Amino acid sequence: MHVLLIHQLFATGDEAGGTRHFEIARRWTEAGDQVTVVTSPANYLTGAPTPPPDRLPAGLTVVRTGLGALASAAGRSGRRSVAARVAGFLRFAFAACRAGLFVRGVDAVWGTTPPIFQAPAAWAVARLKGVPFLLEVRDLWPDFAVALGVVRNRSAIRAAKALERFLYRRADLVVVNSPGFVDHVRREGGGEALVVPNGVDTAPFLAADRPAWRRQLGWEGKFVTLYAGAHGVPNDLEVVLRAAKLRAARAEPGRELFAFVGSGREMPRLQRLAESWKLANVQFLGPRPKAEMPGILAAADCCVAILKPIPIFTTTYPNKVFDYMAAGRPVVLAIDGAIREVVEAAGAGLFAQPGDPAALLEAVRAYRTDPARRARDGAAGRAAAARFDRQGQATRLREAVAGLVEQAGSAPDDRRGPPA
Repeated sequence: MHVLLIHQLFATGDEAGGTRHFEIARRWTEAGDQVTVVTSPANYLTGAPTPPPDRLPAGLTVVRTGLGALASAAGRSGRRSVAARVAGFLRFAFAACRAGLFVRGVDAVWGTTPPIFQAPAAWAVARLKGVPFLLEVRDLWPDFAVALGVVRNRSAIRAAKALERFLYRRADLVVVNSPGFVDHVRREGGGEALVVPNGVDTAPFLAADRPAWRRQLGWEGKFVTLYAGAHGVPNDLEVVLRAAKLRAARAEPGRELFAFVGSGREMPRLQRLAESWKLANVQFLGPRPKAEMPGILAAADCCVAILKPIPIFTTTYPNKVFDYMAAGRPVVLAIDGAIREVVEAAGAGLFAQPGDPAALLEAVRAYRTDPARRARDGAAGRAAAARFDRQGQATRLREAVAGLVEQAGSAPDDRRGPPA
């Protein structure tokens, strides 16, 4: 089976950012399939050139369009308007559609959102090739953007909703990464969606050397509260910074640290705030390759997952929570809803009311003052993470796509020429 994935934000294990698609594709190629990815030529977080092709697994081909790269790689994205970012997404979508048409022997086309604009390109390529179209929904766009106030123009909202419904109704299969999205997809006309939740490749976390990474990061002798992930408006990281400020007034200098790993449009503002508040207990590590994350997480004492207190965010399954659990780190969870059910059912963390720095700090204090609880909750999370192992998820999705291909009776289209 040969699957074409159109994904502007694709990242490998050697890059910073989410690697869900790389990890799934690697497992599919190990099973004998072929995966071709059409993506941008630079990492979306750092702007750095992507790894050379010879470092990719056999069977995985990555086609760089040369257009539509997020030159806004997160460190710069804060200076780009919404219109400029949308223009970049649209440029990639047109370039990806052209590149996708020249990939030969495709059995199915996989589109993923966000950004939503690349999904119509995947649909168009699938229809022109006469093969099934798989739509993966990783957040509820445009509803998330509307709830955050990022998109306010009523005409733009109507157009975005129309595009969303169009994609749901044209997809041969809709896949969601959170069970909280299923009702929304059904309401918008997408029928029954397949849930393949966010998850984690557990093996690297089991091998992480905590003492070595604590020495490398300079964290020895410190209680470290870590946030790892996007530094965007939805992530509400000023709340974590305010918790650090509250603690700085009472903590022994040099004994506690709030560390931030990742990047995003809010990062420069957060750094300015920390500097203006003279927070010696805050460290920004910037984006790090996914291959380093097991060690960095192992070096922390507890980890924070947080989103703004907006009702629609109760539907999410943030990937970072599963990474924290696999690393054996207790979770301080400032997100209500679906992911809270997972964490509390596992006994893997403590809930803190979203938007409340004092509540977040109290949860951190509970772990700081109770090493036994910290160890117990971390171990429980690691055990529960096995249920979200990437291998099982890759197998489930592969079986679903193979069923689509078999049902459609699709034959590879060899008339489109060699890979672009």
